[in-house]
This record gives sequence, C-alpha cells and structure tokens, in this order.
Amino acid sequence: MFMTDALRRSLRCALSCPARSLAGLAGRWLVLGVETSCDDTGAAVVDEEGTVLGESLHSQKDVHLKTGGIIPVVAQKLHQENIARVVQDALDRSGVVPGDLSAVATTVKPGLALSLRVGLEYSLSFVHKHKKSFIPVHHMEAHALTVRMIQPVPFPFLVLLVSGGHGLLAMARGVDDFLLLGRALDEAPGDTLDKVARRLSLQSQPEWAVCSGGQALECAARAGDRSRFCFTLPMAQRYDCHLSFAGLRNQVTRAIEMKEEEEGVRPGEVLSCAGDIAAATQHAVAAHLANRTHRAILFSKTSGLLPQNGATLVVSGGVASNQYIRHTLKMVTDATGLQLICPPPELCTDNGVMIAWNGIERLREEKGVLTHGQHVVYEPKAPFGTDITQQVKEAAIKLPQLKLDTRP
Repeated sequence: MFMTDALRRSLRCALSCPARSLAGLAGRWLVLGVETSCDDTGAAVVDEEGTVLGESLHSQKDVHLKTGGIIPVVAQKLHQENIARVVQDALDRSGVVPGDLSAVATTVKPGLALSLRVGLEYSLSFVHKHKKSFIPVHHMEAHALTVRMIQPVPFPFLVLLVSGGHGLLAMARGVDDFLLLGRALDEAPGDTLDKVARRLSLQSQPEWAVCSGGQALECAARAGDRSRFCFTLPMAQRYDCHLSFAGLRNQVTRAIEMKEEEEGVRPGEVLSCAGDIAAATQHAVAAHLANRTHRAILFSKTSGLLPQNGATLVVSGGVASNQYIRHTLKMVTDATGLQLICPPPELCTDNGVMIAWNGIERLREEKGVLTHGQHVVYEPKAPFGTDITQQVKEAAIKLPQLKLDTRP
C-alpha cells in the first residue's frame, strides 16, 4: 500500500516544525544525520520514535542542470560551502544542542568520492569536538530502512532501491543483514531516465526547466502515447534479477535520431513525438523493473526467504517517486500477494533524515557504533549485503504472464 494522506501530512508537519523545547525528550536517543553522498547536502535530527525534530537540505540541482550533469569538483565545492550552515540549521530547528546528541550518523559509502569526503571530514571534526559516538552509514542501507521510521515494517522484507546512481534488489533480514538478489550491471534506472530527457531536450521547455531529467520525462510521458514506440525489454531471456538499462537507452537514442532526421529538428529543439518517446521509455523501464522484481518475489518465496503470506516489498530511492513506476510495481505485488510500501517522495531522494534514522536503528542494536576517536574511511564503491545473485540465476525461475499496461 502507499502512504496515506494523513501520514504524508504528519511527516510534512514534522519536517517543518520550528525549534521546540526538549522537555519530555530527556533520556531519548537523538541522532544527527549528515548526508553528502552525491549532490545534496542534508542534515537532520531524529529521535528514537522517528520524529524529525529538525531538518535542513541544500540542493545543488539548479547548478547541475545548467551543466547537464554532476561535476564532482563542483559538487564538492558546494558541499564545503554549505555543510556547516546546513548542520547548524538542522540543530537550530530541532532545538537540540550538540551536547544533547546521542550520536552522529554520516554517509560514508557508496557515492562520489569528493562528496563523501566532505561529509566525513566535517562529521569526524564535529564528533571529536563534542565527544560523541559516530555511526558510519551505508547509503543503500539507509534507503532500505527509511520506511521503518514511518511505519513498523518487520523483517524480513524485499527491497527495491532505484535512483540516479543505484539499482538493486535485496532481502532485508535485519538492520545490517541484507541478501543481494540483483543489481544494475551498467547504468542505474534514474540515470537512464535523466539521459533520455536530456537527449529529448525536455528541460529546454519552460514548464520543465527547473525539473530533474527524470521528473521532466515523467511529466512529458503523461501526455504521450507509449504504443507509438516499442522498445525491447532488457535481458528478457536471462533468468536472474539483475538490471540493465544501457541497451534500452541505445534503442531510444536511435529512435530519437531517426525522428530528428525525419522532422529536421536541430539541437535544442523538441520533437513533436517527444511525449510518445518519453512514455515508451518510462514504460520499458517500469516493465523491466517489474519483471525483475516479480522474479525476486518468486525466488524469495520458494527459497523460504519471505513468508508465503503477509510479505512486503519496499521501494525507495529517487526513481520510487515516479508514479507510473509505482503503479506498475503495484500490479506485481497485487498478483503475488505482497504489500507495496513506498516512503513519501520527500524521503525517497537523498536526505539527512534517512541517515539519522539509520543511526537510530544501529544505536538500538549496538551495531557499528564507534567512539569519536576511531578511524573511519569513505568508500566510493562498496558492496551491499551478501551476494546470492548466482543462486537466483541457478534457480532459473520463469515468469508467468502479467499484463503491465494500466496507467495510474
């Protein structure tokens, strides 16, 4: 199921709540989360009940939109310029002073090396100054567990993490216990959507100029007819749960080039059929994700990793905000008897809240909690969980037919 309107309103209220008194919070765990894995500088203070006491976020989106992509040295400079202000703003909004904190949690892997470095160096300086515990966080783990801040999702559950930098399917068995079922072999789904949007020059249109590529493509697709273009789904004959989007993007690029030649479109101009190509691309991405997730569900049930009844699929990451993709995945969970849960859109993208909550989860179980003097390094590339992708492949599960053509 999706988040209810009441839950959304409650979360937005918590995120916008002004500084408050700490009366009544005595004895509770309070964690400051710091996120700088890519192009957003985020910080938040969260308590053990999942209440967001204060949050601040500096987005670099407008800067990177102008350059057509993220330039690591530019992202690093912007993180350096904003991190102290963002952290202080989160603390001010929460009414919490550093001495009240139980720990600081910070993303240390995976991500852009230069961006991770800024967050880690700032956090280590902070915990050393204030003599606080430090909790290094795996970015994917934080995305996977965010939903448990909103509602009590028990382990085990299946998780699909899809963003501009990542794509994976995993079984969550505990706070730090994950089984990797499949991963993106080439480019991430969000990267594919962004690149197609740029190739279609969608962001040259005033109505989409301030949108990310994926957002612009989703908007354009709403008025498009996906049946005008038929793209072959990736890896249809491979019986695993890996994801692949580079070949699909090449198909889309060739279709765009052919139409540009037919219409005599010059660079920067938008094809008359741009909405149709956007819709077809979005459907192909959604269908590929749905197929791989369907196999992951069947494998997990037959292997005893998921209960036969009452199991849950959590979908998180920036691409999880795409409503068409959500509805396509809902068809899979309806057909297989799973509950689909997606965090609200504001928690699907990178933010300090999910990092702080990951700190709370680890603090509860005393896992990965370090003293302020222990050595920590950032890891731009890092594995996630225990890799059982070969077992999935060897199971060779064929999928039953499932119609995936209903629009939200």
